[in-house]
Amino acid sequence: MAALLHDVMEDQGVTKDALAEHFGPKVAELVDGLSKLDRMEFRSREDAQAENFRKMMLAMARDVRVILVKLADRLHNMRTLSAVPAEKRRRVARETSDIYAPIAHRLGLNNTYRELQETSFANFHPHRYATIEKAVKAARGNRREVVGKILEAVQYAFADEQIDCEVTGREKTIYSIYRKMRDKQLSFSQVLDVYGFRIVVEKPIECYLCMGVLHSLYKPVPGKFKDYIAIPKINGYQSLHTTLVGPFGTPVEFQIRTEKMHDIAEAGVAAHWLYKNGSADLNDVQQRAHQWLKSLLDIQLEAGDASEFLEHVKIDLFPDAVYVFTPKSSIITLPRGATALDFAYAIHSELGNQCAAVKINNEMLPVRTELQSGDIVEVIAAPSSKPNPAWLSFVRTGKARSAIRHYLKTMRFNESIQLGKRLIEQALKGYGLSLESMTPQVWSKLEQWTNHSSQEIFADVGLGRCIAAVMAKRIEVLLGGHEDEAHKDTQTKPLGSDIDPANSTNSPSPIMISGAEGMSVQLSPCCRPIPGDAIMGYIGLGLGMAVHTTECRVAHRIHKRDPERWIDIAWAPQPGRLFDVMIKILVRKTKGVFARIAADITAADANIVHIAMDEDFAQESAVLRLVIQVANRVHLANMMRRTRINPDVMRIAREKSGENQASRRNGGMQIERERPDY
Repeated sequence: MAALLHDVMEDQGVTKDALAEHFGPKVAELVDGLSKLDRMEFRSREDAQAENFRKMMLAMARDVRVILVKLADRLHNMRTLSAVPAEKRRRVARETSDIYAPIAHRLGLNNTYRELQETSFANFHPHRYATIEKAVKAARGNRREVVGKILEAVQYAFADEQIDCEVTGREKTIYSIYRKMRDKQLSFSQVLDVYGFRIVVEKPIECYLCMGVLHSLYKPVPGKFKDYIAIPKINGYQSLHTTLVGPFGTPVEFQIRTEKMHDIAEAGVAAHWLYKNGSADLNDVQQRAHQWLKSLLDIQLEAGDASEFLEHVKIDLFPDAVYVFTPKSSIITLPRGATALDFAYAIHSELGNQCAAVKINNEMLPVRTELQSGDIVEVIAAPSSKPNPAWLSFVRTGKARSAIRHYLKTMRFNESIQLGKRLIEQALKGYGLSLESMTPQVWSKLEQWTNHSSQEIFADVGLGRCIAAVMAKRIEVLLGGHEDEAHKDTQTKPLGSDIDPANSTNSPSPIMISGAEGMSVQLSPCCRPIPGDAIMGYIGLGLGMAVHTTECRVAHRIHKRDPERWIDIAWAPQPGRLFDVMIKILVRKTKGVFARIAADITAADANIVHIAMDEDFAQESAVLRLVIQVANRVHLANMMRRTRINPDVMRIAREKSGENQASRRNGGMQIERERPDY
């Protein structure tokens, strides 16, 4: 009934309540899950598509029949797509290929998946489709003799072994041939396995007997055997796959499965409705589908918006997978290319967030290590470990990406709250006030006028969305009882238009930073400040605080353009961490010079993070550029003093990016002659 009514809410304006009254709440829920949201609510077609997709996927997580109806509707649309304009035809075909076909594959609906991919390819690349289709038709006559010989030989061999089975030939789809040609850079004549065979038996044990017969008849191709019966695919698909060298050296693929496996392979999660009595195989398919749908709900909770949700779900709609084991021999299925960190997040989000190291096959390896099928993975967690933005560059699964982004957003928000408090506290000192002097009534009025909670106000200041001086002025007005003035200021003047930041933020004590505040306070790479440098802070719009040295050329340019966003800051007495600094060393080209300089730096308790060399082969010297970690300026000076004693060192200087860019403009390899400022 829901399938018949799937368009009535969207096209006829029938309400959900009316549907529930006439057809019951179940039908109403299904139809509502299939109905699009009002397109007028969104800024673009992409936003509307993402939000509609999210609504449908969440409805599917509650009842999988929602997607079954949607896929049937999409399949009907694709069969009649020739009637729509070319531009819309391509857009619908791309959407089908990117979203709906992978969903069908993920739920094991392989018949639907193949037809959706085939019709999408035919509409998106009609010329390519027609060319390959013509070549396939021509090849049928040439290869008919080979196919007939194999079919006859296989049937005779099975009869000889008294194995009752059904053997059928099958032809690759046009899209699968195209994908193989594209992925492996082959011409059509090089794609030899256009035809294959499917063998259906009664019992699972007979699958392995059939494989033995085939391997005695034709030689197997090494590395081309896959046992999806022992380890099913992520969508519940089960079969034995083996590729053999047939007559005339032609590779031929055989798929061997039971009748029930065949029904599940074709109908996937929908096979549940084909059998009245549930079996273990069907229950396994349902459980796999349920686990995936549950993971969608987890991604939804952590995704920032519909577009991010769609991005993460697309990542998880993967056709290829690797199968790895936990230390207790449980199988975890991940997309091909997944890392050990993806494995940790697949177990649990908290385990991923606290992942400090991994053991793969009892060997300690980096968390970014790509996993292979059969790997045994053990995650070593530590409460002190936490996600960092670099993890997003190598994780593969949508669940891992959404969990990391959610953690970073939460952490950034919390850090911004702390920074915003300190900035407002500093700005209030210019008026002789403090946050402690604010009464609940003042907070209530401030929250009312800003339309934000106190925590959101602090975060906005910490992220630079609001200037601390402006907020301090508002607080001062409220505490003085001039509510009308504060209200007028908020309603009629742009942010900061009547504030003199230079006067408002003057305070006897600058904000103290340690460099370990997290993402809300960043040390600028243009000047790489370290403790001992005179510093100043820039509150970027939505970016938190950037720390610059007072001599930084980039900072001086920004200060001229945007002076009200600068604040007084100073180093905390004991920062408690190491800081990156770049040095430039002019050395003589002698044997072992790298090793000796590295030893000098290490002996000074400094760490080498990166090293590069500018070399002029016509000269007897070279320029080394190193990024090292030191505690402060004194530590840096001691290290440089120790390194300068080396007879191979002609000159050593701390390099700042402004100097580096200037030197490149002046010829690229000139060493600054003035004594460096330590």
